[in-house]
Amino acid sequence: MAFSWATTRRPIVALAPMAGVTDASYRQLIKKVAPETVVFTEFLSTNAISYGSERTLKMLEFDPAVERPFIVQIFGSDPQKFLEACKVIEQTGADGIDINMGCPAAKIVSSCYGSALMRNPVLAAELVAAACKAVSIPVSVKTRLGWDSRENLIPFCKALVDAGAKALSIHGRRYCDKFTGKADWEPIYALKKEVNVPVIGNGDIASAEDALRMIRNLDGVMIGRATYGNPWLMREIAEAFNECLLSRDVNGEWKVESGKWKVPGEMTSDEKFGIFRKRVPFILDHCDLSVKYKGEKRGVLEMRRHLGSYVKGFDGAKELRMKLLTLERLDEVQSALKSV
Repeated sequence: MAFSWATTRRPIVALAPMAGVTDASYRQLIKKVAPETVVFTEFLSTNAISYGSERTLKMLEFDPAVERPFIVQIFGSDPQKFLEACKVIEQTGADGIDINMGCPAAKIVSSCYGSALMRNPVLAAELVAAACKAVSIPVSVKTRLGWDSRENLIPFCKALVDAGAKALSIHGRRYCDKFTGKADWEPIYALKKEVNVPVIGNGDIASAEDALRMIRNLDGVMIGRATYGNPWLMREIAEAFNECLLSRDVNGEWKVESGKWKVPGEMTSDEKFGIFRKRVPFILDHCDLSVKYKGEKRGVLEMRRHLGSYVKGFDGAKELRMKLLTLERLDEVQSALKSV
């Protein structure tokens, strides 16, 4: 059955696309611990895909038995390159295409990619239209509240929907905020009242309690940085939605059955260590997948950012973390983790 953003009885739980993080190994780990999750690739250049870059095309590879629904996120500013790249993406078997209109990185914005498109709504709509013209799979957009204000969010997003966007993911910060300050979800709730496509909120969700409190009238939540070292957060959020959300009221607000979800209390070092030991097999699987897709040298090297996040919060974590960050072979990492 073809994927549709609109066909869900519970809010969408999505893993945010993150450069250098949401590769095949991380996506597959997330799906193993939280099968309900919608996963996105790292953002990929439409120019590179159109030109046939071997490295970029390699990043389009995924395991259809594990990763569906699988969404490819792209960036660029040339409608023709969008059309060409989207055709290639659809041929890989991807379930959807997402256009990045929110990345605030200087090298992205300077080329009129990412957040810069919020300052050029006509081009932004042209890119959506080009992508929709090229493929039959749904095209969505991830963006921010605005460039330096929130005033244009609704007209900007309405134009994207008119151009064919089937869903919107909104990070609750402006371009000028980068990742500082507190995410503001109020404009996202207001946007949802004005468009007839699913709207997903993103920013500052660090627990299932946060997700239950912030979902309100939205169609889903997207989590990124909070999954570093804790991909199990995605399962906790999905379980909380399944257990606590009943239905929507006449205003589209989710009814939350209070008392069903128990907020975990502060854990001792021993309790954190016990949880870590139970998670070691999953961490080892993540290492195996990284090496499978990238070879031993690169795979182990790129796992260091994850290992540093997995190993924390208990007595002896610092020493184990420092040891893991010096290892270069998979068998060494396996031995160090299995001996804990």
